[in-house]
Amino acid sequence: MSNLSSNHARGLLITGIGGMALTVDIPLIRLADGEPWTILLLRGLATLVVTLVIWGAWRMLRGDAPALIPGRPGLAVAGLYSLASLAFITAVYTTSTANLVFILAFNTMFAALLSWIFLKERPRPVTLAAMLVMLIGVFIIVFDGMSSGHLLGDALALFTAFCIASAITITRASGRDMGFTALVAVAAPLLVAAFMVSDTGLQVAAPWWIIFNGAVITPVAFFCLATGPKYITGPEVAMFYLLETVLAPVWVWMIFSEVPSTASMIGGTILIVTLVLHSLWQLQDGRRRRAALAVRHPA
Repeated sequence: MSNLSSNHARGLLITGIGGMALTVDIPLIRLADGEPWTILLLRGLATLVVTLVIWGAWRMLRGDAPALIPGRPGLAVAGLYSLASLAFITAVYTTSTANLVFILAFNTMFAALLSWIFLKERPRPVTLAAMLVMLIGVFIIVFDGMSSGHLLGDALALFTAFCIASAITITRASGRDMGFTALVAVAAPLLVAAFMVSDTGLQVAAPWWIIFNGAVITPVAFFCLATGPKYITGPEVAMFYLLETVLAPVWVWMIFSEVPSTASMIGGTILIVTLVLHSLWQLQDGRRRRAALAVRHPA
């Protein structure tokens, strides 16, 4: 029983580190000040190189490195992360940072819904109520995006959230270690970006920011977030994306003075408050359940 609690705590720590690292992803993309395909190329190339170096060193020194793509579940997860990467980079340039991260936070509820459908992990009534409230928040943001010209970016953000939630669900169902899978998934978007850039050349003002992002921030963030489902539930993993929802707009506001629209703030506030309250309830409920199991099955 103590081993179960230890694994859960390990999962929360690993995923928390990944979520915190992810908060600076968008600010670094914006600081690089480049054309989307160039950004995707440099970010993906740096991530792929670092990933292969770390994986190769791990395999040589210890011999127990996880598979880069573990079977068919790994292919599915890699494909979903590839689609998410393409949609995310495009969304960064077609909607506001606040809209993007607020809508991405909906992946928590996508994860709960997909776990219900495919893993038979029926959401509690509290989770269903939270889904309904969050739908209202997303609707407010997207409706505002229709009038402000951000509809495409908002739709891409929603698609990104769905892809990430789907990848989390498959990882949880398979029980496989997908830490490296999420990182090598950049290979497909990288090839697309390389083709697009071949005619125009690299267009970026400060490449060091995006290279640092790809070489350090992205590997740490996605390795941790993709490893989390091995130890904790999909909705719990998705919860840590809330850190980006809360902090990324703060960093962008501090660096670029980008102020969210009124509708974005209203919808975002609904999302954040609902997620915080639901997450606190979920963690407390999880503690009660583990405590009950510990009483019934003492070690």
